[in-house]
Amino acid sequence: MAVKDRLHRSELAVPGSNVRMLEKAPHAGADVVFLDLEDAVAPDDKEQARLNIIGALKNDDWSRCAVSIRINGLDTHYAYRDLVDIVEACGDKLDTILIPKVGCAADVYFVALMLSQIEAAKGFKPINIHVLIETALGMANVEEIARCCPERMEAMVFGVADYAASVRARTTVIGGANPDYGMLTDADHAGQRLYHWGDQWHFGISRMVAACRAYGLRPIDGPFGDFGDPEGYRAAARRAAALGCEGKWAIHPSQVELANEIFTPTEKEVTRANRIIESMAQAAKEGKGAVSLDGRLIDAASIRMAENVVRQVKQIELRQAG
Repeated sequence: MAVKDRLHRSELAVPGSNVRMLEKAPHAGADVVFLDLEDAVAPDDKEQARLNIIGALKNDDWSRCAVSIRINGLDTHYAYRDLVDIVEACGDKLDTILIPKVGCAADVYFVALMLSQIEAAKGFKPINIHVLIETALGMANVEEIARCCPERMEAMVFGVADYAASVRARTTVIGGANPDYGMLTDADHAGQRLYHWGDQWHFGISRMVAACRAYGLRPIDGPFGDFGDPEGYRAAARRAAALGCEGKWAIHPSQVELANEIFTPTEKEVTRANRIIESMAQAAKEGKGAVSLDGRLIDAASIRMAENVVRQVKQIELRQAG
């Protein structure tokens, strides 16, 4: 079965055509690095990018992060060669394959079949699959996609830029707020009205998160385009975390630390989680199903949330120790 509990706080995008960035990527501090053959690589550079990635996987130490390859779209003639060339050469170095613009379960099955054949031929262990939900079709079929191929499926990513283009949304910053998406309040006693910005991507992320949680996958938020706006990135990451995402893309190395910061439980959260677990353990000894802590009810749902926090902290500690 696919790995279901890998850390995904930060996922760093690295163009396969940029040798210098490939060399630095293993040391950037990201939980996951995905080496990109799709949007970040021009058509004339696709073949050389494959060779660059193969060289980097063979020659560099990737033990400090998980490694993924974003292949080209399945509607291009590059995709099958991305899989064959890189997985045959370096399948033992890969944790996942990231499939862009997934529209239906058949897209996942195609890649899974290709991987199975290569793994059988080369004697590699199974490689997991991540999918990008970034089209109207993918969002319409997100539950079908989430439940397919449980032996390989690990995570879903919300690809905000292509999704916006697919649904013909009017946007400003990739992954950021939109001043046109808001609500005007009724007039107050003085006749004044307030304008409140909304979250244009709330529906898409929420639906993807629900599909992921229903079928045991990790939901990841995609890019924030303005890498010169760390506060904007933090706000977008907090929004995604509040909705249930476990991590966020970093399209620039400076965003890695921000993602790790937001998606790492705070000391206050960890302390409360441990107190909840201790209180519930004491309640169980006393035959109680629910107790109060700091004036608030805690029950079985509370302990599940607390256990998630403690489990993630242990993963982070293990990674830092390694």
